[in-house]
Amino acid sequence: MPRVLITTEVLRDAPGTHVDLLQATGYEVRFPSKSALLTEHDVLEAAQGSVAIIAGSEPYTDRVLAELPALRIISRNGVGYDRIDVPAATRRGVAVTITPDGNHQAVAEHTMALLLAVARSIVSGAIDTRQGNWRRRSVSIPLRGKTLGIVGMGRIGRSVAVRAAAFGMRLLAYETCPDREFMNKYGVEVVGLDQLLEQADFVTLHTPMTPETHELINARTLMRMKRGSVLVNTARGGLINERDLLEALTSGHLAGAGLDVLATEPPPRNHPLLALDNVIISPHLAALDEQAVEDMATGAARNIVDIFAGNWPNAALINPAVKEVWNA
Repeated sequence: MPRVLITTEVLRDAPGTHVDLLQATGYEVRFPSKSALLTEHDVLEAAQGSVAIIAGSEPYTDRVLAELPALRIISRNGVGYDRIDVPAATRRGVAVTITPDGNHQAVAEHTMALLLAVARSIVSGAIDTRQGNWRRRSVSIPLRGKTLGIVGMGRIGRSVAVRAAAFGMRLLAYETCPDREFMNKYGVEVVGLDQLLEQADFVTLHTPMTPETHELINARTLMRMKRGSVLVNTARGGLINERDLLEALTSGHLAGAGLDVLATEPPPRNHPLLALDNVIISPHLAALDEQAVEDMATGAARNIVDIFAGNWPNAALINPAVKEVWNA
């Protein structure tokens, strides 16, 4: 019986439609014994003999792929795939898929939650109240009438735009291939990155992590942002130079930041951003609401079943060139 490994932490040892689908199609489902985020060694130990993996954020390097000769599919439970060496996967005949429709609304909701939490000092206020300090330490920043700059207008960016429009925000977007029909419908103005940073009261990042976008937010671009503005990141930690962000926050140039992702996850306990009252950090859980978890897991399982049945999920397939060398 062919084996499928499920590594995603939130799905470990959990029943669900995704497990039912795989088992009903003739696959044996297994889970890693380790409960934390897997290392290269952990992946190699857990994935031997697996023909497919429903993958989380663990690394799939060329070394890992070379030592998993039975592997034919890495089905990401989500949309980010920067931890997968896609060229190496293609060379070795391993299909890489994502679940593009599974989590964009969940991430958009979390983005708005972080934006509101920072703007209204909700976390620090809640902590003060719990400690018996009934004080209103600052005046909140309103959303209505303010400008939101959205960097990256894929599914998540567009979902954020819909929600921000309902708050009465002016919308700017930095996007190389904009959906003009959507932009016109929601009144989104497409501008250059510098213009967006200079005009936005809030900036939210929704671009993939690539060599071109690595540390897109750095000392230069942070200084382009308006004094007193807020930065939100629910995409990838590597989009931000954290040392430069720390300087912008401690100097008062930025009013605050809401981060669901960091360059190193989990962060060390002495990470300087954790000590700032004007920073809210959540543990990379923006995509993990009940509906999104179910939709992503089922989509990831469906991608595996479809490919082995000869039905390529083209909208979810990251490396279409693999079709030329793929062999079940």
